[in-house]
Amino acid sequence: MAWRASHYVATGALAAAGLVWAARDAWPGRQPVMAPVIRVEQAYVEYQRALGRSETLSDVLTRGGIVGRDRTDFLAAATDLPVRRLRPGVVFHFRRLQTDSIAHRVTVRLSPERRVRLSRGDAGWFQTTEAIPWTIARMRVTGTIGTSLYEALDKAVPERILPLAERHSLAWALAEVYDWQVDFTRDVHPGDRFRVLFERLESPEGEHRFGRVLAAVVDVAKVPTFAFSFAPDATEPSSFYDERGRSLKRAFLRAPLQFRRVSSGFGTRYHPLLHIWRAHEGVDFSAPYGAPVRATADGIVATVGRGDPGYGNLIELRHANGIRTRYGHLSAFASGLRVGERVQQGETIGYVGSTGLSTGPHLHYEFLVNGHPTNPRRKDMGAGAPVPKSLQSAYDAARARLLAELEPPPAPPQVSAAARADRIVAARDD
Repeated sequence: MAWRASHYVATGALAAAGLVWAARDAWPGRQPVMAPVIRVEQAYVEYQRALGRSETLSDVLTRGGIVGRDRTDFLAAATDLPVRRLRPGVVFHFRRLQTDSIAHRVTVRLSPERRVRLSRGDAGWFQTTEAIPWTIARMRVTGTIGTSLYEALDKAVPERILPLAERHSLAWALAEVYDWQVDFTRDVHPGDRFRVLFERLESPEGEHRFGRVLAAVVDVAKVPTFAFSFAPDATEPSSFYDERGRSLKRAFLRAPLQFRRVSSGFGTRYHPLLHIWRAHEGVDFSAPYGAPVRATADGIVATVGRGDPGYGNLIELRHANGIRTRYGHLSAFASGLRVGERVQQGETIGYVGSTGLSTGPHLHYEFLVNGHPTNPRRKDMGAGAPVPKSLQSAYDAARARLLAELEPPPAPPQVSAAARADRIVAARDD
């Protein structure tokens, strides 16, 4: 049968339809439905809550969103948290998922070396305690004293090396090294220089802390006074010795206060309240109200309480060799201090006040030998134990190493640190 025109039209239509059907996946109605892309900028929400005054751990958890059964389970799991001894200001770090309303992790740092973390899992809260590793680096600083040691160290040590509070710790530590040798309020003068070698600690988060003093030298009246850390006994903490191995310690501290000012010396003076001339049998140290007062030597408490009207609140300590020390005008006594108790040198026994015959906050300090008032600033306070002879060579080697870091020799390179140390000793002997 011959093909008509209609046959050709039908065949073309079927072919076109087949092509369209073959391309059906490209039809607009056949395209898959695409949801908009969800971008999660931050999967977690982190926030902090600090323990306020008169608050409990439960109060902080409630403010952090942990309440009810979750809070009860949290407290049961937090066995390493000293719940009753947490100090106001301690910070709790909370973390929760964006999609959750309750925190799943709480971290609190109990000390610079220790952190406690509580996490919420399928079985409830569980606790992990981790030690914070601090790396130790040795730092050397030089400076010139202007108005005070604090001010000098603030200028000499940048913030990136030590924050302000840690610079103050360094100043206190340096003052303690020279507690028996140098009075930084009287002995040093503007222009006197110092060099200190110390350890700085750094945390994984980049925090910086002061560690300890290793060596130092302070020029007092243009005479260098050296201090080198050395431990004769591995079981005992290190002590400080001079370039010849003599101990910097003495039986008595130079003063019962740190960073103080002598407002009235030993001898006759015109009394500001009684308006008469009379003997002043001690030394008055001007200091802020509440400043801690230290025992100047090991001793036994002989008196603690209200003394004669002139003394106000008074502490008297009994020491060896018939020596007694008195501390007057106190605002308060150290907690638990009582007659007959033994105290150690440097231990806080009371606090500066203005009780008794006093015109303002200060400490009245007396030094009596067999009952006779003696000027403590002129009394030989007795030398401490030197480096044992059996360890002298070990000390010399340690001193040479520290000196090389404290005062790096500029030149010539062939001069050893040991030879430099020997030169200092020879110069002092001359």
